[in-house]
Amino acid sequence: MGLVERKTMGTLCMKHALQTRSLAIGHGKHRLIEGMDLSLNAGELVALIGVNGGGKSTLLQTLAGLLPPLGGELFIDGTPLPAMSASLRARHISLVLTGRPQAGLLDVRTLIGLGRQPWTGHFGRLSATDLALVDEAMELTGTSTFADRSLHQLSDGEAQRVMIARALAQDTSILLLDEPMAFLDLVNRVRILRLLRDLAHTKDKAILLSTHDLQTALDLCDRVWLIDSKTVWSGTTDEARSSGILERTFAAEGLRFDPASGAFRSV
Repeated sequence: MGLVERKTMGTLCMKHALQTRSLAIGHGKHRLIEGMDLSLNAGELVALIGVNGGGKSTLLQTLAGLLPPLGGELFIDGTPLPAMSASLRARHISLVLTGRPQAGLLDVRTLIGLGRQPWTGHFGRLSATDLALVDEAMELTGTSTFADRSLHQLSDGEAQRVMIARALAQDTSILLLDEPMAFLDLVNRVRILRLLRDLAHTKDKAILLSTHDLQTALDLCDRVWLIDSKTVWSGTTDEARSSGILERTFAAEGLRFDPASGAFRSV
């Protein structure tokens, strides 16, 4: 079955894993974006793109429950986010932030195993099922070869793959990732994005990632959320290419989008 057919059939049984109604986000009284009516659906990979300072990180942290919305409503699998405890949110949403976390001398395997905390109970003991999920996450992200090393011994790119592995081990229905490919070379950027796409399609996960790698996002993602003038445009990658929204948004950034070739060019 081709990708177009998969998308078409998906519209017949669409499940909104995350949904917003008139959502407004920002800091204090300063609203970065408002009036958002968005949905993140099971089985799709969505790229969150836009110019620097537009609110991508703030939006992701609000969707994850780390920042309060400044207005509107936010639902996770049909439940209002404010009604969910932190532990319940952790069973529905995993989050990968930009930057290297402070992990002390924890080895990589132990750090990835912390992704299982929402499921392990009071004492945090990992069952055989938990350990199998940790091993699978490490295998998928190529982190098994340095399982016994500590995070401070790794390169930035390796550390980023570890944090993605921890999110995968958490095994949630929703994955939110803030610039997960920021420290990766081209080969590993494409590899991680393909992995996320396959997880969305084969395991029915809803995955949203912010990225500055516009071309790779258009090539591999199902849909785009594009922050533009304090609003968010949402559509398929084909619609983004043909609508003119890419040309308008990134013109001031010294980029020109060529609809004929489907590629960005510097100007």
